[in-house]
Amino acid sequence: MTDRPLPSARLRNLALALTLAGAAGLMASHDCAALAPWEGSPPPVMLANDFHADVNLPDYWVSEKYDGVRAWWDGERFLTRSGQVIAAPAWFTEELPHMPLDGELWLGRGQFEAMSALARRSKPDDASWRNVRFMVFDLPAHPVSFDRRRSALKQVLAEIKSDWVRLVDQFRVEDQESLQVLLDRTVRAGGEGLMLHRGDSLYRPDRSDDLLKLKLHPDADARVIGYQPGRGKYTGQVGALLVETPDGQRFAIGSGLSDADRRTPPALGSWITYRYSGFTEKQKLPRFASYLRPRDDRDELR
Repeated sequence: MTDRPLPSARLRNLALALTLAGAAGLMASHDCAALAPWEGSPPPVMLANDFHADVNLPDYWVSEKYDGVRAWWDGERFLTRSGQVIAAPAWFTEELPHMPLDGELWLGRGQFEAMSALARRSKPDDASWRNVRFMVFDLPAHPVSFDRRRSALKQVLAEIKSDWVRLVDQFRVEDQESLQVLLDRTVRAGGEGLMLHRGDSLYRPDRSDDLLKLKLHPDADARVIGYQPGRGKYTGQVGALLVETPDGQRFAIGSGLSDADRRTPPALGSWITYRYSGFTEKQKLPRFASYLRPRDDRDELR
């Protein structure tokens, strides 16, 4: 990795942030070599469980769930969940520090597919990147609670003068009724849902209740393993996708496919995201599964 020294003023501010986080003793190890054990492999991202009603809300910080591309800044470059390098313009990353940041590359509400296409390009489209925001929500290298990481992250980002690097707004919600009102308001405004982050949790590369996602309709990922032929006006096209979940369950998804999807369906072996409403009683398969979109950043090891 290249050696991109930080200006001394910024280095002092980052040291202050580490002190506030209770991790000043790690400052000496915060160089690119020490922070890149995942080079060439998926980064150790924290993953979310689905929200459940017995959560103790006062323990959590709440924020909007941004429908962009999950991006791990490793101190030199952006990586997707699966470890693919995202080609971003040099001007977009020049203000970012030599330490991991966890966040979302975001074009705006309802723009996931456009952002996903932009992140897959081998060379950055400079004009399109002018509209991208890096929505930062965590400081993963600090071995302290999220409450304290959040305070440190504020200090780190306060030194960054780029309009396209933003701190995700996170706040407390008192009760389930208030949370539902917030969810409804967010979705009506075009948002995807909400995230809940436990304040006393450490950053762990695992899926747990330390991080929760809340949507009006739950969704999940599955791999495309085949196609069912279409009938009637869809003769000669795809009628449904045959998919397999990470735990090996197989079923068909016909709802949600556009005419373009039926003519050119997601490739065999690729991952997709689908929406569902509960599970069948006997086979425990997703009920009313409906195709949402391709999932190009899927980490196939999880």
